[in-house]
This record gives sequence, C-alpha cells and structure tokens, in this order.
Amino acid sequence: MAGALVGLEGAVAVTVAIVLVVRGFAGEDQSVSNGFGTAAWFAILGGAVLAAGIGLYFGRRWGRAIAVVAQLLLLPVAWSLLTDSHQPLWGTLLGIVVVCSLGCLFAPATTRWLAEDYGSEPDADQPD
Repeated sequence: MAGALVGLEGAVAVTVAIVLVVRGFAGEDQSVSNGFGTAAWFAILGGAVLAAGIGLYFGRRWGRAIAVVAQLLLLPVAWSLLTDSHQPLWGTLLGIVVVCSLGCLFAPATTRWLAEDYGSEPDADQPD
C-alpha cells in the first residue's frame, strides 16, 4: 500500500513537470527559464519518489528511506495549503495521503519485513 501511495505522489510530480515544460514552450509562464527550472526540480524529485514507490511496490527496501523523507517534507506543504495558501481541499487531500503513507511505512508489518534479513545471520559471538 505504501508503494502505491508513494508511487502516486511521484507520478503526480512527474506529471506536473511535464505540464510545466509544455507551458514553458507555449510561453504561458512569465519567465520561461523559471518554468523550466521548476519543471526540472519536479522531474528530479518526482522521479526519485516515483522510483521509491515502484521499488516499495516490488519489495525493495531502499525505497522506504526515500519515501519517508518525501513524506516528512510534504507534511509542512500540506499544512501550508491548509492555512497560508487558503487551499483547504488540496491541503486535506495531501495531508490524508501523507499520513496514510507514513502509517503504512511505519506499520508493524513493514518493520518486520525490513528486519527479516537482519535476523537470518548467525551471531558472531555464538559458538558453532
């Protein structure tokens, strides 16, 4: 579930990057370089989050670290949308996705899954 939610976040960010590039070429942005720079930022970070989501979905442990950092960075964004930006709908939706993702990433089943490899090796202190 965490992989699907994080992958969705990454896909949205990559889609925003594509939209910004199209708008930049169409001349709809006030500053074309600013539009392309923002698109590059969304593409790089969104691509990493998308890769983390896909990795988690297919059982790769490395995706969890990226996903947790992304969720922690999105919490203040959700708060800002709720308060300063006066966008309660988007802030609520983002907040729900972030909290659900964090819940899935720190669920007991996820923690057990991550610890599986650590329990399989014999202790060096134990005699054979």
